[in-house]
Amino acid sequence: MSGFQKNIEKYAELAVKVGVNVQKGQTLVVNATIDAAEFVRLIVKKAYETGAQNVIVNWNDDTVNRTKYDLAPDEAFQEYPIWRAKETEDLAEKGAAFMSVVSSSPDLLKGVDPERISNFNKAAGKALAKYRKAIQSDKVSWTVIAAAAPAWASKVFPDEPVETQVNKLWEAIFKATRVDVENPVEAWKKHDETLHEKVRYLNEKSYQKLHYTAPGTDLTIELPEKHLWVGAGSTNEQGIEFMANMPTEEVFTVPLRTGVNGTVASTKPLSYGGNIIDRFSITFENGKIVGVKAEEGEDILKRLVETDEGSHYLGEVALVPFDSPISQSNILFFNTLFDENASNHLAIGSAYAFCIEGGKKMASDELKEKGLNESITHVDFMIGSAEMNIDGITSDGKSEPVFRNGNWAF
Repeated sequence: MSGFQKNIEKYAELAVKVGVNVQKGQTLVVNATIDAAEFVRLIVKKAYETGAQNVIVNWNDDTVNRTKYDLAPDEAFQEYPIWRAKETEDLAEKGAAFMSVVSSSPDLLKGVDPERISNFNKAAGKALAKYRKAIQSDKVSWTVIAAAAPAWASKVFPDEPVETQVNKLWEAIFKATRVDVENPVEAWKKHDETLHEKVRYLNEKSYQKLHYTAPGTDLTIELPEKHLWVGAGSTNEQGIEFMANMPTEEVFTVPLRTGVNGTVASTKPLSYGGNIIDRFSITFENGKIVGVKAEEGEDILKRLVETDEGSHYLGEVALVPFDSPISQSNILFFNTLFDENASNHLAIGSAYAFCIEGGKKMASDELKEKGLNESITHVDFMIGSAEMNIDGITSDGKSEPVFRNGNWAF
C-alpha cells in the first residue's frame, strides 16, 4: 500500500471513529461533492465496518451548482426543498450522525449576483433552522472534514505544477488533521486533553470581558454570566463523544449579545458564499454591527450582515494561538475549516447553546434572556495575528493577560 493510500485510509477511519464516532446500529449522513467520491466511498466502507446500520450520501456537483446560479430564474433562490429539510430533521430526531466533506473552490460563485447568493442562504437557513438548533445544542453527533479537489488545490498552490497541486493539498490536510502520525486516533486524544487544559483555566477565571488590541483592532467583548469555554471534543445527547471540526485548534465561548464594542480588523480572507471577502473591518456598538468596510467583497459582507436581525450580532468568540500547526504551515487554505484554526476568530450569527451552563436544555427564549444571539446563519472570520494582545477583565475590573503577541500568556 502506498504512503498516500495508507494516509487516506487512516483519515477515513479517523473521520468515522473520532469525528462522528459512529455507533453500532446508527445512521450516518454524509454531505459531499462528487470531487470527493473516492474518499467518500472509503468513509462509507469504514462506517459499515464500524457498525453503522445505514450510510446515506447526499451528493453535490459544483459545476451543476454554478450552472444554476448562472441560468436559473431569480425565484429558484428564494426556496429550499421542504422535503429535504424534513428528511434532515427526521434523521436528526432519530439520532443519525452528520458528516460534511468540504472540497469546493473558494471562487465557485465569483461574479454571481450577490442577491442570489444571499436569497438562497436565507431560504436554506430558514428551512434548516430546526436542524441547526439540534447541531448547536449538541443533540446529535456531527463533524466537518475536508477533501482535496482540483479547483480548491489550484487556489491554495497556484505556483505548483497542475499535476501535483491536488497531492500537495492532500498532504497539507493530512498534516493539519494529524493523519501523518503513526496513530492518529491516539494523537487526537492527547490533543483533546491539551485543549481542555486551556478550557479549564478559562472557566475557572470566568472573565467578565475580553479586550482585544492589534493593528486596526480595539475591541471589548463582554461575556454572559455562567458562560462556558469549550474546545475539541463534544458530547451528544446520548453521552457519545464526537469531534465537530477536524482539524480544530480552538477553544471558544459565547459573547453577550449586546456587549461588543469597538472595531476589529480581519487578518485572513473569508471564503463565504463561493466568494472571497478580504481586508475588512467591522465596527460594533452595544453588540450591533454598525459599520463594515472591505477592500474585496464588501457587498457580499454587507449582505451577510443583513441576513436577519441576529446576523447583526456575534455568536462566537474563539481563541487560537498564532503558533498553532496550521498557522505555522504558512498555508492560506481559503477555507474557514482550516483558516479559523490558524487564527483567533469571531462568528457573525447564532450562538452555541452548550456554551452556557444548562444551555443544552434551554428553549430559544431562555437562551435569549441569558444574552445569547439567535440567527439563521453562523459565519466565522479570522482576526488573529502575531501582534494581537488579549486581556481578560475580571468582575472586579482587574486586567490579566490571556494572549501576548498572538500566543497564550498562561
